Amino acid sequence: MVANVIMAIIAYCIGSVNFSIIISKKMAGFDVREKGSGNAGTTNMLRSVGKKAAAITLVCDILKGIVAIIISIIIGHIVKEANKELLLQIAGVSVVLGHTFPIFFGFKGGKGVATSLGILLMSNWKIGLICLVFALVLMILTRMVSLGSCAAAVLFPVLTLFINDSYTVLTDGKTGNVYFIYSVILAVIVLYNHRSNIKRLLNGTENKVSFKK
Repeated sequence: MVANVIMAIIAYCIGSVNFSIIISKKMAGFDVREKGSGNAGTTNMLRSVGKKAAAITLVCDILKGIVAIIISIIIGHIVKEANKELLLQIAGVSVVLGHTFPIFFGFKGGKGVATSLGILLMSNWKIGLICLVFALVLMILTRMVSLGSCAAAVLFPVLTLFINDSYTVLTDGKTGNVYFIYSVILAVIVLYNHRSNIKRLLNGTENKVSFKK
């Protein structure tokens, strides 16, 4: 129990370090939340600051998810009686919540897609790659980042029902189903954070991104 609480706090604090806000202030002299969509994430960084800043933000946000999962694995090895799968899941959900509601930046952060990608790749590299490729294909075909992100979020829980291998943490005798509720929670967070995008997608007014620009 103590290990779970400590993991939640650590992961939340990691998620709360919002690199898009830090980088936009450093490179452009303004808070990215004051521009464009008002979102503190990679896509708004691309539109408001530029490709270099967006690329750095993307890498840093992915690393937040990776680092949180690595720490959960380390704690799981140190605390022998800990539920290792639960620790990983707590780390994943907490780091995304930290990214979305960062305590260091007035609880107004990003949508958690890049951080979720880091989590997926560390939780199960096979599922992570499938979701990544699926999202990228949709983004390239439609030029709508939100559509690819939301579709990949929905795909994640589905894959946990069918894939039982390649999990970083999976105790003998357990299947990928142990990650189903966790995957649903992450998907719900991402979809909730994209609620305005989903409304525009349904209305046919969603913004498109130019990858050549």
